[in-house]
Amino acid sequence: MATTPKRRKRTVPDAAPEVPLLSLARQVRGWTDTLLGVAGSASDIGMTLAQARIGDPTKKAALSKVGSQLRTWREEAGLTASELSDAVGLGDSHLIEQAEGGVATLPFDIVLRLAGVLGRRDPLPIAMGLTRQYNPELWKALEAFGIGRLAVQGTRERELANVYRGNDAARELDDEHFAQVLAFTKQAFDMAVAFSHRPDHATAEDGAGENLR
Repeated sequence: MATTPKRRKRTVPDAAPEVPLLSLARQVRGWTDTLLGVAGSASDIGMTLAQARIGDPTKKAALSKVGSQLRTWREEAGLTASELSDAVGLGDSHLIEQAEGGVATLPFDIVLRLAGVLGRRDPLPIAMGLTRQYNPELWKALEAFGIGRLAVQGTRERELANVYRGNDAARELDDEHFAQVLAFTKQAFDMAVAFSHRPDHATAEDGAGENLR
């Protein structure tokens, strides 16, 4: 009698170790909870349910956008909503599905867990993107402590590093040629930053001057 082979259950990758900045953010969240009289994650869940239906069209649009991004991150990780829910310790996929549909917010603890699972190599951008939309008051507190700005700087540095990592030819350069490329890149970068600081009217005046020549 032929036997049907058992379907192997896909294993969900373990969450990445929490980076120090996210650990600090968790501590700040604890401080702000104490100041605001918030009990903890249970209260977060309660606030999530209370915010599940938001009437402000602007907020609706923002939730829809971040929900779509969350779905993209999940699909890029090759996970179903159910598998992701299991990975972050939720009982079922209902909350994840609502968040992806733009009709629910996510508590900060869940945001950090999602960042660890979906952003194994670089969880910070995911944590930042979700926190800005789902926990705006907490994000303001992080900004007040200077953590938000620090996180932004860290993300920008990684984006610049990714430009180098994404160029195979650059990694094959010898020291002399790499130094030449680096010097040229620095000069171009400085020029681009200086140009971005030029007032709009100065650019317009320069353009008008060129037309008169």
